[in-house]
Amino acid sequence: MAQIPDERLDRLAETVGARKVTSAAVRVVDVPGTGPQLLGNLRQVDALLVVLDGFSGTRVPADDLETLKLELLVADRDHVERRLERVAKQAKSGDARLRAEAADLERLLAHLDAGRTLAEWEGELPPELDPLTTKPLLEVVNGGDGGVDLHLEAELADLSPDEAAEFRGAGESALGEVVRRLAETLDLITFFTAGEKETRAWTLGRGETAIDAAETVHSDIARGFIRCEVVRWDDLVAAGSHAEAARAGKQRLEGKTYVVEDGDVLNVRFNV
Repeated sequence: MAQIPDERLDRLAETVGARKVTSAAVRVVDVPGTGPQLLGNLRQVDALLVVLDGFSGTRVPADDLETLKLELLVADRDHVERRLERVAKQAKSGDARLRAEAADLERLLAHLDAGRTLAEWEGELPPELDPLTTKPLLEVVNGGDGGVDLHLEAELADLSPDEAAEFRGAGESALGEVVRRLAETLDLITFFTAGEKETRAWTLGRGETAIDAAETVHSDIARGFIRCEVVRWDDLVAAGSHAEAARAGKQRLEGKTYVVEDGDVLNVRFNV
């Protein structure tokens, strides 16, 4: 679990006198398996973070990355072909929906045979496919020119945050850079809940709504959602408290369909 650095969180926590401060985080999984098992496990993730060998002198990171992309393309092609075989057999029953899906899968297979990825497919993909080549892919080169010295980063991780920061100077840690790039690639925004007991940062997909935010915090809150109080983080800090922000007209009530913006502080009113 890698915390997403956000200086706004500490300022909010100080404003409301929070006893506990919790950062938003990204879960990075070293996916187990090899071959088909590995590719099957990769279908369950939101993004692919690929670490390439730039330190041994025996590999060319750019070539390894292209090989991986080709493997993902081939895996998607095989996946589409197997599903087409199953659906085509079922479609012999005359089911119009299955016949339409089989026709779509035939067009997808031709698209992949032309060397193009499913990310380049202009139509809507069948949800059952869960393709690999549509997932965001970030690469990190371990060592070499322009790469990250992960051995050094491992040593710095054993130091206190202050000592590690002093060694790096003004530079960002490799972990901080990777987490930031992941959040940007997944197009995540951050919203906050701010109270004395706990002030916390949460991630949400850009364009998602207040009910999605409530579900992120707790399913019961989403189930009993009534309204949510919304204030911008900097307006809350400037006001000094939720009460003062409300008195200054900086706090408003929004419904389930409100599109949450990066930096919003939410307080959901709910009744279960």
